[in-house]
Amino acid sequence: MRVDIYRRAEADGKFSHLAVPEGRPIPQEAINVDWDTEARGEEMDENADHWDDYGIAQPAAQIEEKGYAITSVHELTD
Repeated sequence: MRVDIYRRAEADGKFSHLAVPEGRPIPQEAINVDWDTEARGEEMDENADHWDDYGIAQPAAQIEEKGYAITSVHELTD
């Protein structure tokens, strides 16, 4: 699956990430924060349980349910 990856700064120098299928806009419910583009057209394994580099658990299920996948507040990355 090809996705566009966005990130935003959180506390303590950590980041949260948002993954959206390539070319799709950030869904309305997630647009209320400032996201910076980190990668475009990143090839990711949609069957993976976790995208470690981005702290995103169950990415395929999240994208199917919400149209995007996002880092859990418990898994912020450096």
